[in-house]
Amino acid sequence: MTDKFTHIPAAYEIVSLEYIDEIKSQAALLRHRKTGARIAVLANDDENKTFNIGFRTPPKDSTGVAHIMEHSVLCGSEKFPAKDPFVELAKGSLNTFLNAMTYPDKTVYPIASCNDADFQNLMHVYLDAVFHPNIYIHDEIFRQEGWHYELTDKDAPLIYNGVVYNEMKGAFSAPEQILYRKITDTLFPDTIYSVESGGDPDVIPQLTYTQFLDFHRKYYHPSNSYIYLYGNMDVAEKLAFIDEAYLCQFDNTRVDSAIAKQAPFAHTSVTRGEYPIGNDDREDNAAYMAYSWVVGDSLDAKLCLGFQILEYALMEAPGAPLKQALLDKGFGEDIYGMFETSLIQPYLSIIIKNINEEDRDEIVQVIQTELEKLADGGLNHKTLEGALNYYEFKSREGDFGRWPKGLMYGLQLMDSWLYDDNKPFVHLKFQAVYDELREGLSKGYFENLIRHYMIDNTHCSVYLLCPSKGLAARKEQALADQLAEYKASLSEEELEQLIAATEELKQYQSEPSPKEILEMIPLLTIDDIRKEAEPIYNKVLSEEGIAILQHEIETNRIAYVDLLFDISHIDAEEVPYLGILTEVLGNMNTDHYTYQELTDEVNLYTGGLRTAVNIYGLQGSDTYKPRFEMSGKVLYSKVPKMFELFEDILLHTHFDDEKRLKEILNQLKSRLEMGFMSNGHSTAVNRAMSYFNQGSWYKELVEGIAFYQFLCAILKDYDTRKTEIIHKLQTIGQKIFRKAYLMADMTVDHEGMQICTKPLVSFAGKLYTAPMSAVDCAVKTIGTCPRHNEAFITSGMVQYNACVGNFEGSGMAYSGSMNVLKNVLGNEYLWNNVRVKGGAYGCMCGFAPSGNGYFTSYRDPNLAKTYDIYANAADYVRSLALDDRELTKYIIGAVGAIDLPMTASMKGNRSLAAFLGERSFEQIQKNRDELLATTVDDLRDLSKAVASVIEAGHICVVGSESKITEEKDRFEYVAQLTQ
Repeated sequence: MTDKFTHIPAAYEIVSLEYIDEIKSQAALLRHRKTGARIAVLANDDENKTFNIGFRTPPKDSTGVAHIMEHSVLCGSEKFPAKDPFVELAKGSLNTFLNAMTYPDKTVYPIASCNDADFQNLMHVYLDAVFHPNIYIHDEIFRQEGWHYELTDKDAPLIYNGVVYNEMKGAFSAPEQILYRKITDTLFPDTIYSVESGGDPDVIPQLTYTQFLDFHRKYYHPSNSYIYLYGNMDVAEKLAFIDEAYLCQFDNTRVDSAIAKQAPFAHTSVTRGEYPIGNDDREDNAAYMAYSWVVGDSLDAKLCLGFQILEYALMEAPGAPLKQALLDKGFGEDIYGMFETSLIQPYLSIIIKNINEEDRDEIVQVIQTELEKLADGGLNHKTLEGALNYYEFKSREGDFGRWPKGLMYGLQLMDSWLYDDNKPFVHLKFQAVYDELREGLSKGYFENLIRHYMIDNTHCSVYLLCPSKGLAARKEQALADQLAEYKASLSEEELEQLIAATEELKQYQSEPSPKEILEMIPLLTIDDIRKEAEPIYNKVLSEEGIAILQHEIETNRIAYVDLLFDISHIDAEEVPYLGILTEVLGNMNTDHYTYQELTDEVNLYTGGLRTAVNIYGLQGSDTYKPRFEMSGKVLYSKVPKMFELFEDILLHTHFDDEKRLKEILNQLKSRLEMGFMSNGHSTAVNRAMSYFNQGSWYKELVEGIAFYQFLCAILKDYDTRKTEIIHKLQTIGQKIFRKAYLMADMTVDHEGMQICTKPLVSFAGKLYTAPMSAVDCAVKTIGTCPRHNEAFITSGMVQYNACVGNFEGSGMAYSGSMNVLKNVLGNEYLWNNVRVKGGAYGCMCGFAPSGNGYFTSYRDPNLAKTYDIYANAADYVRSLALDDRELTKYIIGAVGAIDLPMTASMKGNRSLAAFLGERSFEQIQKNRDELLATTVDDLRDLSKAVASVIEAGHICVVGSESKITEEKDRFEYVAQLTQ
């Protein structure tokens, strides 16, 4: 791999060169001679190449200038002047990642692709975007992405609108997000971390266009840049291009972007704030508290990893001592830790949810007392050893799911590189750090961390976030009054100017970029696309009556095992208990271990175990297959131990610990509420889908709003229902965990299959065998949601608008061309109307092999307007006009969306889904052929499917009280989302 750096262009100097065995990469640190631009390269054999360019972007206030800039530079540039090159790339690229992110002190622009030509195109567009954006030519970009006054006529109300403005209104709606932002404010009051880099909606309108441009001039310069390349590529060629096309045009300049540290506090900071709740929400036991400490320096790899391990042991592991001490005293319903390393000074926080304000001081005392005990020898070293094993397994496995490795390594790299030009790789060389931490176990290393950074550390804060009824409504009204007052102060001429500016912006947004400009964005050809679908790796086996599905894939001697139990025979009224069962299994005592000991065993011997209920739908059918799954991953040498743990968890869990059970249920309720606020679009889609689809209703009952309502009812009356709950969990487990209902799914090679067979057979022989009645064995019908067209009110100020339906009734069967349709609608029609013009942060649609389709929006300031846009979607498709280049672009983008690189476990999961969904490779290949052969006539014909989805009339909104109240006639049922 060293030959990758033998012909580096003379424009660069090599600062250092080394091999990082942990990630099998040749690592080079370079500097651009003329500008001083920093370059880090990780050369290896990964075909999924990654490029990133980042800048230190320290904000001085909470106007969100860094965030607005991140959005805006991707809205056209000198060489690619189309209004939205980012979306054009999304429409027609084979990218495996394409995005940009704003952090408190940096902004990064990463892309990834397995196709070298595509990678080059993406890199070219991104470099031109950051160095030569069109923001200096079109102030409309700033107004669209940031904020603007909107006034449609003299009698209309004056409002603020803008994509980032609405995004941050959504972000500031969730109490957890408010709390996280206040933690950095309280710990770093004299630094850039005390302001909101994403933008505070109350402050964003203070940002001027001039200030915005000045921010780009100062910070978006090569001398302030961090450039990263990863993967299997011609490194010299890429570096030559970066220099010749961009860096050589600039001189070296001094950019004052240094990140200052916060001076330590003499004593703890104690402050208080408020968050909005609805008029029907509870005020008692509804406060949030964060106890936080500044921890050393982000360049200290041992300290950072040590605190990651310590945070897990203190706060995350079942029965973790700090968490348990608080729960035992009756403080908090959900308690967790957070260790943040993406700042120059990392910090550790303990988050305690659902407390009373007056309990603050006692909670602090409980924490301090427990920390003293732990520092004086109370730490469980087996938990620490298990955590070390678990995190090392994850580090060595390098499996980040759908996120490319190169992307994740690049983000880790910035945690040190941003603060020391010569230290980009310190967090990637992890093996020696793990070894040192293991040695430190017996030498009091972790106890010393507690003593030095928590007990004796005065650089800490206690922040209390308290509920305030009607706060959101008061803020909305105050803003409306402020804008009305401002409007009243304007002259007739000034009003006309605002109306004209609003119309000019809408006109700018409505006018498509000219064809010749769009064609400046480079595009692959259909010949660049693989014609064959990704293989399905399914081998159906049987061993002593056990159904086995093997996916024979090279896994680097890791066994990925999934035990699937058919749950079609579970009664409808018992289905919600399955959602509880997934949470309690592995988190309660068993015959052989306490739940704390069980977690230690899992972490010591495996890469993690989990339980879940998954629903597998069939193509073109309302039929579904529900499965209760217990899965794990483990080195081949530890396979027998994993099956022992499977047995103990599934067959020998003690459900009768009433106190522990309630702790789990309270935490589950809290996590569901967090999910509703962050994933309101998914919540709304599945809820609306459950009006007519039984599989979606099943999902609702085990993890959606219906399950949440069931959980709230149980907790409200826990003392009288706890015996019933325990009995249900016991009896349902006995109905499920039987050999007759078991299928084992194995992602292993031939050797791994041989290793797994014997312990699998032994495990299956111990499953429940007591006879069941014919009624208990019979397949049950689950039905669908009893209510339709609902709206669920949150304390937030944005909406998640879902509209769903099934297109099979239109006579349209699922076709691969629907992937192209999704690309056209999502990245053209919805993007331009819901996001660009409407100001929503996101908008999506999809069409599934089951026949179900959906439209949804994310952090959307509108409700009625968005549904009007959905209603016109079929007309848009019906009159669609695309030339050959445009059609090719949408086809390529559709392929890129489904051809993401997969890890061994992902290949196994995909193959399992095809097997249970009864989708053969031939069907998958047929759909791919349809995708590649899509014509404009095919797309126009799919307007019937779009119309069928929209005209079904199934809608669900998760959103603000004011918007839902305005549109209450749309809904059959309106309720508060959380209780």
